[in-house]
Amino acid sequence: MTKTMHQIEIDGRHFQVADYSGEKGPIIALHGLTGTHKNMHHFAEALQGEYRFISIDLRGRGDSSGMDVDEGGPSIFSHAQDVKEVMAALDVENPILLGHSMGAFISAIIASELSAVKGLILLDGAAQMSERQFEIVRPSLGRLRKTYESKQAYVKELRQLYERLGIKWTKAVQEIVEYEIQQVNDGWVHKSSGEKIEEDFGSFVSFNPKDVMGKITCPTLLIQANGEIGPFPPFFTEPDYEKTKKYTSNLTTYNSESNHYTMVFERQSDILAAIRQFLNGVDILE
Repeated sequence: MTKTMHQIEIDGRHFQVADYSGEKGPIIALHGLTGTHKNMHHFAEALQGEYRFISIDLRGRGDSSGMDVDEGGPSIFSHAQDVKEVMAALDVENPILLGHSMGAFISAIIASELSAVKGLILLDGAAQMSERQFEIVRPSLGRLRKTYESKQAYVKELRQLYERLGIKWTKAVQEIVEYEIQQVNDGWVHKSSGEKIEEDFGSFVSFNPKDVMGKITCPTLLIQANGEIGPFPPFFTEPDYEKTKKYTSNLTTYNSESNHYTMVFERQSDILAAIRQFLNGVDILE
């Protein structure tokens, strides 16, 4: 099995893509709001070899282009269009989509528009938003606008933040965090624009489960993260998923005791087992 890093060029935009070889698939993996392809590390590690696993830095994250060329501003819908174009550039025609948080919203939009999607895996996303989710996320977005005196200063702040959110600090988490930042002049800054990220986040409220989920025909696995997030309740609760479940025709649901963040930052054996069981029932091209 091999991992190849691609820079995909499309109409003046470029996308950083991690492409893991495998006999089945492909699985297209999409990270959350401020994440990168590295956030999907545990899923890639578990599934590569058996499945071709393709993880993308969405625009405005990691080593992909910024989001300043969008008409009407960045949104989950513009990211969905980006991902469809990346799939076309990679000659991916019958994907399985796996998305976490914002990536789940984007994956659902793509699945609603492309009948060729073979399966959809939603990691705590594609739900109805409320002010409660904004209250959880807003405090962490301040780091996107700050300049740090060193890489170590940023890592130290993120470690304190993540531990408050219940995330165990590991080598994999540190690699994720270090990839998020870059040196500019004498300081270190996040690779993402705080203003653009907030626009992306604001677009979550325009997700209508009836309009999106009602058009999806492929098998869908929804994994709900029921764990508390430090001092906060679960990111999405059962009422937030009411319409998602109502309008998704071919849905399997799995409830995990992990929280919205630990479900990706830590290797969750139960989640991986649920995904494997789901994939075993999906008609995958080999």
